Amino acid sequence: MKHMILTAMMLMATGMLATNNTKTVKLKVIETSDVHGHFFPYDFMEKKPIKGTLARANTYILKQRKQYGDHLLLIDNGDILQGQPCVYWTNYVMPEDENLAASVINYMRYDAETVGNHDIEPGHKVYDKWIREVKCPLLGANIVWKDQPAASQLNGRPSAVYGQLQPYSIHYIDGVKIAIIGMLTPAIPNWLNESVWKGMEFEEMVGCAKKWVKYIKTYEQPDLIFGLFHSGKDGGIVTDEYEEDATASVAREVPEFDIIFFGHDHQVHNEWITNVAGGRTLIIDPSCYVQNVAEAEIELTYTKGHLTKKDIKGHIVSVRDEEIDQQMVSHFQDKIDQIKRYVERKIGRFEHPIYTRESFFGNSAFTDLIHNLQMQISKADVSFNAPLSFNTVIEAGDVTQADMFKLYRFENLLYVLRMTGEEIRKHLEFSYDMWTNTMTSPDDHALRLNDASKNDQQRTGFQYFTFNFDSACGIDYEVDLTKPDGQKVRVLQMSDGRPFDEKKWYKVVMNSYRANGGGELLTRGAGIPKDSLESRVVFHTELDQRYYLTKEIERQGTINPQPNRNWRFIPEEWVVPALKRDSLQLFGR
Repeated sequence: MKHMILTAMMLMATGMLATNNTKTVKLKVIETSDVHGHFFPYDFMEKKPIKGTLARANTYILKQRKQYGDHLLLIDNGDILQGQPCVYWTNYVMPEDENLAASVINYMRYDAETVGNHDIEPGHKVYDKWIREVKCPLLGANIVWKDQPAASQLNGRPSAVYGQLQPYSIHYIDGVKIAIIGMLTPAIPNWLNESVWKGMEFEEMVGCAKKWVKYIKTYEQPDLIFGLFHSGKDGGIVTDEYEEDATASVAREVPEFDIIFFGHDHQVHNEWITNVAGGRTLIIDPSCYVQNVAEAEIELTYTKGHLTKKDIKGHIVSVRDEEIDQQMVSHFQDKIDQIKRYVERKIGRFEHPIYTRESFFGNSAFTDLIHNLQMQISKADVSFNAPLSFNTVIEAGDVTQADMFKLYRFENLLYVLRMTGEEIRKHLEFSYDMWTNTMTSPDDHALRLNDASKNDQQRTGFQYFTFNFDSACGIDYEVDLTKPDGQKVRVLQMSDGRPFDEKKWYKVVMNSYRANGGGELLTRGAGIPKDSLESRVVFHTELDQRYYLTKEIERQGTINPQPNRNWRFIPEEWVVPALKRDSLQLFGR
């Protein structure tokens, strides 16, 4: 009797109990997204323990594996090859070893992985190797290779598009057939130079989803269709050709999806979208840095072999405070120790601390240090730069390799473009229109704030993305917050005292994201057509910007970072108290 009861309980737990020609199957799907190198419970930039990470998530995942057995699918949504110093180390410092991101994916036994835009960013040499090393299906249905069809046909079915990269994967669980279609945002050409994604094209997502759903229903006839999209819910860049964040659009317009697991926008989502057929699709996003996982509990009912009912529930589960999977950490301990030695290497010395939070309120030593280094490296006339983190500090004293990841977060290249004085001013107008408010009274906000975005990792209390708040070095200027949008910036002179001429051509240094049209400051702001940006390029570096910043700090040895004081917000009698109020709202100080 005990044996019979135990057997029944086990069958119920895994969803395999069948009675009266009715069978119920219970499944769980767990998604991670935008990991950005947060593999281990240690911040290699700050050199201290951190919450979340895959090492904590895996503790939760193992508990679910114990409960669900092979009725569990584990999927990741990309942007895993950029972020914490451990991925830079594996991508560029130790490229001959298996990529650490691939090792972690394989260790945790992921069932499918979608490619993210930051997985393309390291370039072919890195991601081609990573694709070969990852053992689970790597998905990218809307990545089309120019030298071959979107999916070559093999016996009526698509073969891999490139290496292990394929449009969809098929998974079988207890007789249930599941198709997962992977796609990424098609906005990559707006951020990355074509040399990085040479040979690729990126289809818009709604049309691509319709094509592959039709194909899958014809040839595969699955019980469930999931999306695994590295594309936010909505918004972002919208052109005549595509949407950057198209998950909601696909959910509405392609009713065959049961669930769309997504990411890219670094926000938490768990909601149902009503589609054009009158049904509903669950869309769910765990946000970034493995603070949470997104999961779906699915119960399918089959009557006489036919699927008659689907019950789907979505949950966001915090893994911030899960116990660390010590077995996982031990497995990678040698790599962790190597990375720690790498980030502890001394680069130089700062005589004063620098703070990113100061960058939002005027000249700051943090932003201006990057400006000055960019100018010294490139010999340009003008520099553009924006804060890439919200509230980071590099303390006075020895500067290590870890600090360089705090100084500059991304693996952008350094570019120099030819721009007219008028284009420089219009570029800045577009930046400050996103950054600042138009004040009509002394009681108004100086900055464009938005309380609803406080938990958004990319807006952090602002209305727009802070990584698009470009200031300039090499020119002296004022930003009048009582003026309407498009009329706030008045350039006074070049910082060396020469006149500034709107009709003159200048050499302007910036990162590759901006130079390629990222944030649309050069295109919508300065008015330079996207297809002519390449012709404006005078020079670009071969290696990433952080590498050259590091070399310049090593060359100088000791640096005394100070704000340049080449621009200011006016009128000061309104702006100064308003900025104090805004600082209190943003930072509590």
